[in-house]
Amino acid sequence: MKTLLISLFLCLSIIAQAQTGEIQGKVTDASGEVLVGAAIRVTAHQQFFGYVTDIDGNYIVKVPAGEYSINVSYTGYNTQQINKVLVKADSITIVNIQLSEDTRSLNDVLIVGLGTPRSLKSSYGTQKIRGSRNTSTAYYIDGKAPSQHLKKGKKKNLEPKDEDHNTESYSPIIENEFLTATQNPLSTFSIDVDRASYSNARRYLNDDQIPPIGSVRAEEFVNYFEYDYPNPKTTHPFSFTTELSSCPWNPQHQLLMIGMQGKRVETERLPASNLVFLIDVSGSMSNENKLPLVKASLHLLVNQLRPQDRIAIVVYAGAAGEVLPSTSGSDKATILAAIDKLQAGGSTAGGAGIELAYSIAQKNFLTGGNNRVILATDGDFNVGASSNAELFKLIEDKRKTGVFITCLGYGMGNYKDNMLEGIADKGNGNYAYIDNINEAKKTLVKEMGGTLVPIAKDVKLQLEFNPTKVQAYRLVGYENRLLAAEDFADDTKDAGELGMGHTVTAFYEIIPVGIESEFVKPITPLKYQETTTSKTATQSTDLMTIKFRYKRPQGNKSVEMVQEVAFNPQPLDQTSSNFRFASSVALFAMQLNNSKFTKQTNWDTVLLLAKNAIGEDKENYRKDFVQLVEKAKQLKP
Repeated sequence: MKTLLISLFLCLSIIAQAQTGEIQGKVTDASGEVLVGAAIRVTAHQQFFGYVTDIDGNYIVKVPAGEYSINVSYTGYNTQQINKVLVKADSITIVNIQLSEDTRSLNDVLIVGLGTPRSLKSSYGTQKIRGSRNTSTAYYIDGKAPSQHLKKGKKKNLEPKDEDHNTESYSPIIENEFLTATQNPLSTFSIDVDRASYSNARRYLNDDQIPPIGSVRAEEFVNYFEYDYPNPKTTHPFSFTTELSSCPWNPQHQLLMIGMQGKRVETERLPASNLVFLIDVSGSMSNENKLPLVKASLHLLVNQLRPQDRIAIVVYAGAAGEVLPSTSGSDKATILAAIDKLQAGGSTAGGAGIELAYSIAQKNFLTGGNNRVILATDGDFNVGASSNAELFKLIEDKRKTGVFITCLGYGMGNYKDNMLEGIADKGNGNYAYIDNINEAKKTLVKEMGGTLVPIAKDVKLQLEFNPTKVQAYRLVGYENRLLAAEDFADDTKDAGELGMGHTVTAFYEIIPVGIESEFVKPITPLKYQETTTSKTATQSTDLMTIKFRYKRPQGNKSVEMVQEVAFNPQPLDQTSSNFRFASSVALFAMQLNNSKFTKQTNWDTVLLLAKNAIGEDKENYRKDFVQLVEKAKQLKP
């Protein structure tokens, strides 16, 4: 009987599989432009199947044979329903859908037009026409093509509402100074994988403005780009690489690069995610490059979800509320419908929203999974726990629950960079600035693992310099990530997180022993103790020893790695493209900051380094960097 039942079950399974078919098609607008992230809902009786269109506007839904209704919705367009779609077993039914504009919502959409006008005061979502990066650029919000709106005379005022009352805020940056190796043999800092500073500066430069003081963080410029460091081959979740050469902005000095590569994992093998979108829908988010761009960004992320992933949505304005309970990633249509209904208005109760988002994340906590709050805002908290100290204390308490945070910054005029950087820093998280839809795709699609899935937390580095080789040194960037020497082995001290597949790069500028330098000041001899160099140092060929400490994402005890670095400098032209390109980016950041350490260089030095180190640049990020330097050269000769 058991054998008979098993045979019957297998036969029924084979029959059931044979009774399925597919509905395929493309969703476009009236001009034929594809609509990315359109919600597809296929229903029959009590059955429901959901999907969203991919980057080419295509969709595929596998369903049992039968008759279905197809409902298609997209922000700014009239919803269309097609009834009596017949699907036969083991066959494909093609249903292409063309949506018409909802003219009632045109006033809520900003279209800039083709090209990159110099007078443009803000950056919006961009898509390249016909997929080419060398053709004209069209600016899109919610997938609408510019030609449609300009022809109809629907173009709105391009200036953000708060442009004339700029209240953007950034924390001050005081560049790291040179420290002597004899008096300060240890340098300790926390890693940083944030990239917000670079994309935010790009927004300023594309608006024909030099970024303001405090907005340019050199380490975030360098770490915006990927470098081909080797994948880890040990039980540790990351590898590290070092290179030493002459310093491009001061040839008498040396430059040490330290590169870390987080373990790479295919998207389908990532752990299940429990995500809570925390979306600012206050009045300050009403501008076109804020909430509409947030919604377009989340469309891209939702399209990457798997059935084992779960999404909840919390919004906050005058009060905070849950607009979507935790929902399976297979129900994309329901998730996208909740996103598309969001509207801006009211004051900003950021603290209440954070409290609610964390409580929902804890309620649906996945042991061994990725539990994360994704905050999308301009950072303008003005009701509730509004002081930096209050919010940061709240976030520090919440990180103890095992829930991490990702901060996505949007907009301009009242943008609060210092608030968002602080929240990410205190909450075991990362921080990105989304200035256009391509940046959203980079952060939430291409680098989804690194953005959302941590592989190590509280990652710290401590370098001990050999005083027989190093007279003085300074860390380039990481000013707000410096740690006391005793913090390195203290597991209660918070540090940075490393995501799946992420790279982290740091530079030290070194003044070798015997080189006279204006940056090395004489030190008064000590009265009560002597500074001597050990026999080990004098006999060693080491430049330094690097120690790494980190914890597993759910662990509380750190693991230590130790690596000795030989004194083996290479000519600059023989270094890797990683070294040369990353050093050009670091130099670019320093020159934007009017660094006193780059007096011997100009913009052409940056361009020469970068152009000769483009390497394999599939996404053209490095070529775009060269164009950005050219623009800075024009604005700041």
